[in-house]
Amino acid sequence: MDPELSHQVTGAVATVVIRNPAKRNAMTAAMWRSLPPLLAELAADPRVRALVLTGEGGTFCAGADISSLRGSAAEAQSLAVAAEEALAAFPKPTLAAVRGHCVGGGAQLAAACDLRLAREDALFGVTPARLGIVYPASSTRRLVSLVGPATAKYLLFTAELIDAGRALRTGLVDEVLPEGGLDARIAALTGVLVARSQLTQAAAKEFVNGRTDRDAHWSEQARGSGDTAEGVAAFLERRQPRFSWTA
Repeated sequence: MDPELSHQVTGAVATVVIRNPAKRNAMTAAMWRSLPPLLAELAADPRVRALVLTGEGGTFCAGADISSLRGSAAEAQSLAVAAEEALAAFPKPTLAAVRGHCVGGGAQLAAACDLRLAREDALFGVTPARLGIVYPASSTRRLVSLVGPATAKYLLFTAELIDAGRALRTGLVDEVLPEGGLDARIAALTGVLVARSQLTQAAAKEFVNGRTDRDAHWSEQARGSGDTAEGVAAFLERRQPRFSWTA
């Protein structure tokens, strides 16, 4: 099987699968390039209310496929950053479902998701120090925002792998599940997310990610959406709300 990013939409959830089994799902240059347009396509799909990123089989992503990146290190890094930023900017909730190795570029992608759920056998590493690469400033800031400066320095300075338990304690992942439990938890959590207000989620995502200059915009969106009235009515009537605003 050729390396690729495959995807499917089931109900309101899009799932993107990293596939390069011969190299533990390492990302080729073509895969890095294909991610931003794929995300744009899924963002525009009115069916999609949440996105799950995962790897085929027992590995999330072992980083960049160095053999496919024959240009300069700067070119390879720019491809990874463009894909990471496109994922971070996806306008609906994103989840990384992590099994096995989540290393290098794989850790970049996982960090760019809104939430990260890991199986208990997962291993995480930020490994540019093994190759003499300067980790991008934007990626470093994102890592620091998740784990804090001390753990970010540990990961970047040592390039060593940490297990799922330490990733959970440091904030790199949100939940750790036993073998057999990850798929069920992802299904349950995405079920919750797609039932909630996209208006609330989109505004919160902007604010949490540091854009705090659009209070007026989101207040206007709320007034015109009808979601607040629907949410209050559903609460009083003890039923599930039917929110209409879409990102």
